[in-house]
Amino acid sequence: MSENIKSIRPFIGAQDFEVSRNFYRDLGFHEVVLSAGFSYFKMDGFGFYLQDAYVKDWIDNTMVFMEVADVDAFWNQLQTRNLTQYPKVRLLPIHHYDWGKECFVHDPSGVLWHFGEFHQ
Repeated sequence: MSENIKSIRPFIGAQDFEVSRNFYRDLGFHEVVLSAGFSYFKMDGFGFYLQDAYVKDWIDNTMVFMEVADVDAFWNQLQTRNLTQYPKVRLLPIHHYDWGKECFVHDPSGVLWHFGEFHQ
């Protein structure tokens, strides 16, 4: 097994693919269209696949954690992006824990994103 891992790319479904595409672009990801109903979204060398597929139990149980260098700055940027214009989108403010801190975003389909920063 090679230990030169370059990336990990989760697959995320979308209840309304076009709405989710717009949401993720507005969130700050760059979209690479791979085929009809299938795109790769990337930011700073990290990314995920968005697909035009919706299975309620799958989506309702999908969470993604993305580590950021400064969650306070990230939270401030989130609030300027007008993301709550999308249906079902919720932004939850920073929570502090023993390990660090994080804020949360529910995407238009219900996927829960954790944007966190670990203590040094």
